[in-house]
Amino acid sequence: MVLTIAAAVFVFGLLVLVHELGHFITAKLTGMRVDEFAIGFGPKLLSFTYGETVYSLRAVPLGGFNDIAGMDPSTNEAGSRGYCEKPVLSRMIVILAGSIMNFILPVVIFFGIYLVAGVSTPNTEPVFGTVIAGKAADQAGLKAGDRIISLDGKEISTWTEFVDNIKDNEGTAVTVVAERDGEKITATMTPAYDSQAKRAMVGVMSSVDTRYPGVFEAVSLSLQKTGMIIAMMLDALVQIIMKLSGAELAGPIGVAQMAGQVAQMGFVPLLNFAAFLSLNLGIVNLFPIPALDGGHFVTLCVEAVRGKPMSPKALEYTQKFGIVLLILLMVLATKNDIVRVFTGG
Repeated sequence: MVLTIAAAVFVFGLLVLVHELGHFITAKLTGMRVDEFAIGFGPKLLSFTYGETVYSLRAVPLGGFNDIAGMDPSTNEAGSRGYCEKPVLSRMIVILAGSIMNFILPVVIFFGIYLVAGVSTPNTEPVFGTVIAGKAADQAGLKAGDRIISLDGKEISTWTEFVDNIKDNEGTAVTVVAERDGEKITATMTPAYDSQAKRAMVGVMSSVDTRYPGVFEAVSLSLQKTGMIIAMMLDALVQIIMKLSGAELAGPIGVAQMAGQVAQMGFVPLLNFAAFLSLNLGIVNLFPIPALDGGHFVTLCVEAVRGKPMSPKALEYTQKFGIVLLILLMVLATKNDIVRVFTGG
């Protein structure tokens, strides 16, 4: 539980910090007055003032905000430094900057991982690389570095053979013969169904072969991996829309649970998860839904075409619609989270 909370706070905090930092930096660069830069919601835990801006850390680490003067034209007290008084292009830059930072963060994370941890490719041999604490293999006393010789008397010579034999034995005890430091050991473990992988697993990952790229190759690999993940996410999004299904949606509870599971594998997997989630946040925030950054951008595009802002009444209605839609999506995601928690699905 402690690990799950710590992992969730780290991931949410990092993503929110980077996202809000994008809005903050571009607001300052375009001459807007920022009254507060906050990480989290609710009561202030820590705060200090530097220049004209209050910097605060709040009690609920599931979000954050920039209090940019003049977001509401009717309450603008900053004059020409108010958001509403700036050119449309400046406002567009500020609105898009949060999501852009969420696209930049994964490139930086992957770059750091490649330089420090190297590029790892799965080893085809049936050797454990990671054994997750509390899972079936760990409970059976198996450890990283163990080489699987046989399962229920059947010889295993590749990692694929090991996976194939495990995935079809959900709930059935399997006798394992493994080699450790030149000695044979025998253990019994029971594969359990994993809802994410959609097959039975015992909580292990294969060993890997690692090489260390140079700086320029690391940059190229980081960009390639980021682009590949974005393409996969967009494809998955299209599939969800086509099927009109929200079964895959996850809310804060589900994300926190996943963060805790990934954290058990180590800090590098947690960083990979944060990068993945950052891209997801960046894409979702660009949806043309009022109350999201993408919705704000659409209203700015309308203003640019019309030559004047939308009427306050029209903005109010679009904002209310967006808020209602977001609440409905959050309710659906939270329902999915609760179902997963109580059913293990």
